[in-house]
Amino acid sequence: MEGRHVAEPVPPQTPEPPRHSEAYAWYVVGVLMLVYVLSFIDRQILSLLVKPMRAALHISDFEMSLLMGSSFALFYTFFGIPLGRVADLKSRRSLIAAGVTVWSLMTACCGVARNYAQLLFLRMGVGVGEAALSPSAYSLISDYFPKERLATAISVYGMGIYIGSGLAYLAGGLVIGMASAQTHYVLPIIGQLEPWQTVFFVIGIPGLMFALLVYTVREPRRGAMGGKDAGGKSNGAPSIREVAGYVWNNRGTFISHNLGFSLFALASYGCAGWIPAFFGRCHGWPPAQVGLWYGTIMMVFGSAGILCGGRLADALTRKGYEDAKMRTGFIAALAAIPLSMAYPLVSDGTVAMALLAPFVFALAMPFGVAPAAIQEMMPHSMRGQASAVYLFLVNLIGMGLGPSAVALFTDYVFHDDNAVGYSLLIVSVLSCAASALLLYKGMLPFARSMRYLRAWQRDNA
Repeated sequence: MEGRHVAEPVPPQTPEPPRHSEAYAWYVVGVLMLVYVLSFIDRQILSLLVKPMRAALHISDFEMSLLMGSSFALFYTFFGIPLGRVADLKSRRSLIAAGVTVWSLMTACCGVARNYAQLLFLRMGVGVGEAALSPSAYSLISDYFPKERLATAISVYGMGIYIGSGLAYLAGGLVIGMASAQTHYVLPIIGQLEPWQTVFFVIGIPGLMFALLVYTVREPRRGAMGGKDAGGKSNGAPSIREVAGYVWNNRGTFISHNLGFSLFALASYGCAGWIPAFFGRCHGWPPAQVGLWYGTIMMVFGSAGILCGGRLADALTRKGYEDAKMRTGFIAALAAIPLSMAYPLVSDGTVAMALLAPFVFALAMPFGVAPAAIQEMMPHSMRGQASAVYLFLVNLIGMGLGPSAVALFTDYVFHDDNAVGYSLLIVSVLSCAASALLLYKGMLPFARSMRYLRAWQRDNA
């Protein structure tokens, strides 16, 4: 493994002082994290509703996986790139607020869907709304924090993944448990609803208030923490051709980074989608019990994992490792391989759930450092678009293929619903191993990309 890289001397830069306090910068991260929590509650709730939705809609595991993954991910990813460009040109705050409004309304509307086709369409709408969030959030955070603390700041924002997913499991399990005594609800105008349909109303309607909360965030000056880009400008966006040219000149880094972290996300989303069903089918746990335990593990160990990953990357950066963020991802992927083999193979459900804790920790580690790496290696005027490309791949491969890959093994290789544990093991091991290899190969190209950025900034100053 390559050691630290000692860069050539760089002329000192004295960017103007930021126009905000450190406390306010963390307030911004807190608001964005809350919005991210909401998005993952909306995104992950379906994994706890597999049994009642399959029964009501008469669908297979694979069709259910399309609702959990592909229908959402396709529109999330394809709308993410143009919305990333909007984030580089327009108000990031307003873009986030509009996205929150759209996905909250679409989630609530899932509660009135009467058939599979309607749900598929509405999940696409949820994906469009959520595509507005992360490119804008990453860009905002990068203008509030220097690179030595950026991985930690984005990791705190990324804790929303695990807090939101955990709350989805907890709230979904509790709602299903409370509703189990009734066959349906009747609401004015809307009419009769099954218990699983009410869950979408419970998590969708309150989300509209979060759109107003976003407007308490001030738009910082673009590039406030990273100097100025071409022509001395601190705002505006280059052409798509210029962005594509920059990415092409750093293609080795982008391929190893984007594909490496995307394959790691495939394992993460595959597990998040099917672990509740695994405990229901293989250990006989009811949804409320799965939601309580798995939700708690996601919130505690997932949050701890992503935060520790960010802290590790920032510590390595301060020690002079230019590949710190790629290195952290490689360490996490390597650790996840043996951990992914333990929980599916034990016969006791309580032991299996306990073994999930370190696995969830390892799975969470890189998902703050991965977007932070993009922010670090790109000119600030290209960050939104570069983040959108990263999110395009990580969600298309991770969210789009993860749940479906597990379902394909269950339905078409094992032909047995109760074999979902073996499907989880195979998908996790293969994807984590491929991820570790790509991230290891990408460490040296990433260090070269950092030198390329400094040269580009000098040439365009």
